[in-house]
Amino acid sequence: TLAFIDIFVEENKQEEDQQGETVWLFQEEGKSEPSMVADNGDEPDDDNNKLTLHVPETSHQISTDSWFQAGFVLTTGINSVFVLGYSGTIMVPLGWVGGVVGLLLATAISLYANMLVAKLHEFDGKRHIRYRELAGQIYGREAYYITWALQYVNLFMINIGYLILGGSALKAFYVLFNEEHTLKLPHFIAIEGVVCILFAISTPHLSSLRIWLGCSTVLSLIYIIVACVLATNDGLNAPPRDYTIHWTSTTSRIFSTIGASANLVFAFNTGMLPEIQATVRQPAVKNMLKALYFQFSVGVVPMYAVTFIGYWAYGSSTPTYLLNGASGPLWVKASANMSAFLQSVIALHIFASPAYEYLDTKFGITGSALELKNIAFRILARGSYLTISTLVSAMLPFLGDFESLTGALSTFPLTFILANHMFLVAKKNKLSSLQQSWHWLNVGFFALMSVAATVADEDEGVADIEITNSGLLRDVHALR
Repeated sequence: TLAFIDIFVEENKQEEDQQGETVWLFQEEGKSEPSMVADNGDEPDDDNNKLTLHVPETSHQISTDSWFQAGFVLTTGINSVFVLGYSGTIMVPLGWVGGVVGLLLATAISLYANMLVAKLHEFDGKRHIRYRELAGQIYGREAYYITWALQYVNLFMINIGYLILGGSALKAFYVLFNEEHTLKLPHFIAIEGVVCILFAISTPHLSSLRIWLGCSTVLSLIYIIVACVLATNDGLNAPPRDYTIHWTSTTSRIFSTIGASANLVFAFNTGMLPEIQATVRQPAVKNMLKALYFQFSVGVVPMYAVTFIGYWAYGSSTPTYLLNGASGPLWVKASANMSAFLQSVIALHIFASPAYEYLDTKFGITGSALELKNIAFRILARGSYLTISTLVSAMLPFLGDFESLTGALSTFPLTFILANHMFLVAKKNKLSSLQQSWHWLNVGFFALMSVAATVADEDEGVADIEITNSGLLRDVHALR
């Protein structure tokens, strides 16, 4: 709501960002007012003078982090608690050939698309610290707000996923010690939400995650190593597994495959690369490319390991939360589940940081993070945001459907369609006809995939709801 109110209340005035760079406003074509002047003194192309827009400075810290820290932020996202679900949500519907090839292709195309966005960070000589600003600079006013809406929907849905998985991990920890199961998943999602609120209040911005990124890495290694070891032990001691892909019809086969492809792109992409790149010190493009190389080389190894080992161990019966199917010592499983729960809190903060940055900047929150008024604001603003997210999370029981829906509605458009088309428009005078055709092919292909994945997810969601409703009816009859 605040985002759309901001459209009408902001005035067109000149601002300076934290680095002292001048931010001139876009002006309508044909107007006599000055157009945006790039930091290097060059005038932007006439095609870019499309927007009358005030771009506020940020209240958060920027341009201070090394590429290594940015790489750890990206790796934290890719090896978050979501990796414990990929064996069930990617490998089960695709099988060995489709799953392995799909993951390798998704890695390559995701790296390529993110590199395109990273190279546009200083388009027209100015650092674009928000995805929507980059889109607005290239396309104009409408794209600014459309990108804003798409990105925030994407990040909101990812945060919901972390709340669901964090709650699931905490519930798995609980049932190890309590056989009565008096508490249900929504209760644990609520606990996850409270812990996330406390963490958000104590961690003012993305750059302040420094020590927490190290903690996140340790926590990730704990649950990934435990999951791999327990699954390997189960696989070695189990009879031959069934790796058959089970479909009820040809239509089900098509929809399951398309839905799994949306899960593939969901696994590798953040939807907030410019915001992460904003924290990186100069040269921002070069350093961000280093961070991306780190993410898509060293960073993907743990994810590959747990995904493939989990599917090898349990086959087509692999659960959507891998630790639920693993057998082993109680304390080992408990430590893995608790690590997954705690890591989800840190990872959620990364994907919620653009919303926090908007709120802090909108209301002019500056000064020490320990000032009473700043603490009170974080309690109110971030607490409200996460409370709403937690309530929504408690009503979304189907994790696989959630992942594919996020990939279809936001990851495909933000990471692949928009990245290729922005690069095409921004570099149109420098691209050969073959290069332009390549980018247009990507735009068309991923647009079709986005539509197909959305339709497929709706079909799978309806099927899951029908199954759940039939189960509820059986429970009611049993009670009678």
